[in-house]
Amino acid sequence: MQDTTTTAVPPPPPPAPAGPRRRSRSLQFALFVTALVWYMCSRVLSESAANGLSVRFGLDDLRPLLESLFLLFLVVCGFALLRVIEQRRAPLRLTLGLPRRSTSRGEWGLGLAFGWGLAVAVVLPMTLGRTLNVQLWTAPRAFELLVLSLVTLALAGVAHILGVYGYGFQRLIEATGPTRATLILVGLAALHAGLRPTSYGTPDGTRILVEMMFTLVLCLCWLRTHGLWLGWGLQLGWTASIGVIFGLPLNGDISFSSVVDTRASGPLWLTGGSYGPAAAAFLILLLAASISLLIRATSDYAWDYTHPPIIPGGYDVTIPPPAAHVAMEEAAAKPLHPASLVQILPATPQGRDGGGSGE
Repeated sequence: MQDTTTTAVPPPPPPAPAGPRRRSRSLQFALFVTALVWYMCSRVLSESAANGLSVRFGLDDLRPLLESLFLLFLVVCGFALLRVIEQRRAPLRLTLGLPRRSTSRGEWGLGLAFGWGLAVAVVLPMTLGRTLNVQLWTAPRAFELLVLSLVTLALAGVAHILGVYGYGFQRLIEATGPTRATLILVGLAALHAGLRPTSYGTPDGTRILVEMMFTLVLCLCWLRTHGLWLGWGLQLGWTASIGVIFGLPLNGDISFSSVVDTRASGPLWLTGGSYGPAAAAFLILLLAASISLLIRATSDYAWDYTHPPIIPGGYDVTIPPPAAHVAMEEAAAKPLHPASLVQILPATPQGRDGGGSGE
């Protein structure tokens, strides 16, 4: 007897869709180094250009604003060129780290609130301890300088965020992973802070630790949202609150205090001396406490923007039934006898006795 059953073989899986082209880690690390070097060169070039214009045309008040504009322009142009050399097809805004999405304003506002909260938390003990000497200047010129300082800090903040935590940090993450990239950037921040000259009496050890903690928080802002809106808002909230609203030295710079001019005379661990609150040991505790708050506040953003979408890994498999089963089903579907018409004849009338009358 011949066996008519056949073994069904499943079809081969379809080819996987072509994803983004993988780039070598060494190339990504080289791009990070190039981006960082370009940012440092851009700072030197922008400062030189702003000084030249301010001296030539008498624009001393506009010099910081011009420097921030030139820095932002050079950073964007340099990273756009690196994007072309790398042959990255993603939009420029996404490559820089400023994606267009519906929560951009919310992220920026949340960062602004965090920066403001840090500033208030570090200034409040000074106020309660009566270590602040505040002077006000309410002339119209003061308010013009206040607006100019806010615009300058906003542009300088976005240029710094783009230059350090934008294109370069993304390439470093692709090369080494998020944890190692964060540690490398924190180490570079400590090196930069250690080489930066400060005035006599500045607690340099505390200043370096504060710089490292700030870098860690800003890296966390990127890792939690995959965007620079949160970090930009946080840095602007901090710098504008300390330098403009409270009138304290901002990393040793007192040029941003126009309406409010404040001098702190308390202990260095609380005030930071002439360098400002960015060298206060108390700020280290506040930054450490803010990490957990920042993680909780960005839980929704982390879920929406950092988790990869769930894509089914299987494929459609349709196994045809054996030929013998198909033949049996077809045979069962056919009728046993051909259809025929049935004719119903009328009944013959009969007598009462069945044979007629016998009379």
